Amino acid sequence: MIDSFLTKHMQRVGSRVDLFPGTHTHKHTRVGKAALTCLLPTSPDRVPASSSSKKSSLQVFSSRETRRVSLCHCLLLPHPHKHLAQMAESEPLPVQVGEKRSCPENEEDDTPSKKPKVESDHENGGPAHQDEEPEGEGSDGEEDGETFANMMKHGLTELDVGILKYVSDHKGFSGILKERYSDFVVHEINKQGNIVHLDDLSIPPDDEDVPEAKQQQQESDVLTEEQKKQLGELQLFKNKEDNVSIEVMDDSKERRTLVHKAIKTQFPGLETKTEEKEGRKFIVAYHAAGKKALAAPRKHFWPKNRGSFCHFVLYKENKDTMDAINVLSKFLRLRPNMFSYMGTKDKRAITVQEIAVLKITAERLAHLNKCLMNLKLGNFCYKNHPLKLGELQGNHFTVVIRNISGTDEQVDQAMTSLKQTGFINYYGMQRFGTTAVPTQHVGRAILKNDWNEVVDLILKPRPGAEKEFLVRCREEWAKTQDPEAALRKLPNKRCVEGQLLRGLSMYGKKNIVTAFGLIPRNNRLMYIHSYQSVVWNTMVSRRIEAFGLKAVEGDLVLRGTTAHVLSAAEAESHTIHDIVMPLPGFDVIYPAHHVGKGYRELLSADGLDIDNMRHKVKDYSLAGAYRRIIIRPSNVSWEVIHYDDPRISLVHSDFEKLENKPAPVFNKEGKYRALRMEFSLPPSTYATMAIREVLKLDTSIKKQTQLNTTWFN
Repeated sequence: MIDSFLTKHMQRVGSRVDLFPGTHTHKHTRVGKAALTCLLPTSPDRVPASSSSKKSSLQVFSSRETRRVSLCHCLLLPHPHKHLAQMAESEPLPVQVGEKRSCPENEEDDTPSKKPKVESDHENGGPAHQDEEPEGEGSDGEEDGETFANMMKHGLTELDVGILKYVSDHKGFSGILKERYSDFVVHEINKQGNIVHLDDLSIPPDDEDVPEAKQQQQESDVLTEEQKKQLGELQLFKNKEDNVSIEVMDDSKERRTLVHKAIKTQFPGLETKTEEKEGRKFIVAYHAAGKKALAAPRKHFWPKNRGSFCHFVLYKENKDTMDAINVLSKFLRLRPNMFSYMGTKDKRAITVQEIAVLKITAERLAHLNKCLMNLKLGNFCYKNHPLKLGELQGNHFTVVIRNISGTDEQVDQAMTSLKQTGFINYYGMQRFGTTAVPTQHVGRAILKNDWNEVVDLILKPRPGAEKEFLVRCREEWAKTQDPEAALRKLPNKRCVEGQLLRGLSMYGKKNIVTAFGLIPRNNRLMYIHSYQSVVWNTMVSRRIEAFGLKAVEGDLVLRGTTAHVLSAAEAESHTIHDIVMPLPGFDVIYPAHHVGKGYRELLSADGLDIDNMRHKVKDYSLAGAYRRIIIRPSNVSWEVIHYDDPRISLVHSDFEKLENKPAPVFNKEGKYRALRMEFSLPPSTYATMAIREVLKLDTSIKKQTQLNTTWFN
């Protein structure tokens, strides 16, 4: 039914769709020339009032019709046997976000990732983990017509990555997660333990720099209101003349200097030059880098008694952290590494976090608020230090799950269990990629030093729908094993396949290690971290199966950053919330009971020696880490709300509060029900795993697609 429906409507929609949520670097695909947005069952909150009886019971929303929703955000239906359904952290759909004018946002970030003794890579608060095949900027090649359901039949389920157990025995229920990106709100918890909010857009007073303040007042006075209006239009690219000329009547160098400074200070992104026409001097303002930048770099006086770093709160909607920083860096003409932050945040969400930037004034940053969409900067202050990854204490989540099927009693049971017991601290599905070749398989091949297998896994043809140029590239590689010929099939060389093929063409197929090194370091490490994560998930499921929710002899607890094996007597004084399990590596110990021995068996079955986790290439040597097996959220609260309009936001955001917009009002007799929950999580935890525990739903795209297909049929 879905196949025929998609075929029928293939040419009616023309926008890109996100079919692979769940990673911090997301992957897009097109089906045919059309890009599907979402297939949703007809329901009162989905069908326009004017829909005719001739229309299908499924509805396609194009980008011109309404906000786009990815299929993975559709109705979550309980599994008939295990109450499983999809709930992955998903990618925002490409709605209009970011700055008002074009700005390249595609620079790669190759920040080295550290592997601490206590595991710290995490959702919404750690280094981004990229999908196996980050999308390149590229071409609109013809795609095959395989449907989403057919595509995802080759994907992973939770069972494939060791996610097997729940801690509570309540009955699960269905709902819709992230129907709107505003249904998922994340506030960072800073290292002082405070929840970060955007609540002040003002520029801090600079009492220590009175002479500069006076100079700024003088600069402000040299421009007329008409000139300011013209310069403002030029700054926002509304002036089709592409420059503004200001005649200098008082022809003195001091006067011209004031005008130059006034334009550059008040209108970031504009450059100036002095021109002489017919004996008269003009100062001409223009964009130094066209639409690529908002502010040109120039030397600034920086007071010695002012902190070198401007800290500010970044509020963003439907944009991930690195995309937002790339936008800011282009606008300010800075390198992205001039910015520091404590963790990355979801893309399909409203998120609030602290950012620091070196020697950029609050005034320049505040000017960007006039020119950006879905990004706001505020709460400025100066400090003498940058921010560091992992310094945060966690994140506070406000999550709305719409159209819930559970009774109020079921909801209370589920949320009470989450508050009192918590959830299993599994690595979420976004850790393992979304294609037919799981990232952990590549990681296993790297650890085995089987580089031919690494190349084969990344480049070989694979089932499932892909961009046509990737299909052609893989076919060429399978046929000729010629990296240059395969590379020519790619319109953009920055995807993982392109980077690997470029390395093979430069260094030859006998030097795969060096060729593989052309892939950014974070992408390469993602593969082996993915393998570690599957092992951890699998062993934790075995631990819960064997011993349940109590501490037992042989379990591990942390004392500082060192693991200690519990004796039978010590186990009596500890709870399940104290217990940690190791990610495999050369610098960890394993539980002393039979589950600990399972690590050796599991790695041995994969052809790895648990006693020799050092690799010939230092980057791929695994030190290992420890991770708590049960996480109990703090600050847990919830309410079931009723509403009539599915288009309204059910959360009052920081920006709406700043704009003095009223909070949402709920009708107690509303025809729709939603669960709004709030909770705080420490670093290194996945919010989707907490939600999985509440709803008892499988978070894999594959499982949800199967369930939705069954439901549609």
